[in-house]
Amino acid sequence: MRFTELALKGVLRVDPERHEDERGFFARTWCRREFEARGVMGSPVQCSVSQNTARGTLRGLHYQDAPHGEAKLVRCTSGSIFDVVVDLRCGSSTYLQHVGIVLSRDNHQAVYVPEYCAHGFLTLENDTEVFYQMSSYYEPAAARGIRWNDPRLAIAWPDAIAVISERDRTYPDFHPENKGPAR
Repeated sequence: MRFTELALKGVLRVDPERHEDERGFFARTWCRREFEARGVMGSPVQCSVSQNTARGTLRGLHYQDAPHGEAKLVRCTSGSIFDVVVDLRCGSSTYLQHVGIVLSRDNHQAVYVPEYCAHGFLTLENDTEVFYQMSSYYEPAAARGIRWNDPRLAIAWPDAIAVISERDRTYPDFHPENKGPAR
């Protein structure tokens, strides 16, 4: 695997190293040793899948509050998404900045989302599936979110929002003085 740090501190693009032959290719997408060598998610404790019927489906921006911080490794296994990570870590050199990356079944890339960063995505195709590996168990009482179009974040979503849950649509804008992620 190749790890490339993106514009936010600690956010990594993970590219599998493909071994191709007449059958197609084989690539490792997870190796505890390689992740631990970079000081990130040693062992996922939970995996989830998100199936999205329609292009323009937006999910997020989500995170878990302390002490239940949750790192994620996110991969698009069918279709494609515009994946966004927002740094909510006070004291981080990239605090309140965001990065977007296209993940797809064709590029086989994943993005590593550190604890206390918000995460969301917009589907770019119908019938898109997203696979997550998480470092912590989901804790409903710690679940938080930020409104997808918070003007302070100024995320340039590349397509129209066609489907969004009531919860995601009505999250508040992020205010650092309010209860937020661990510092």
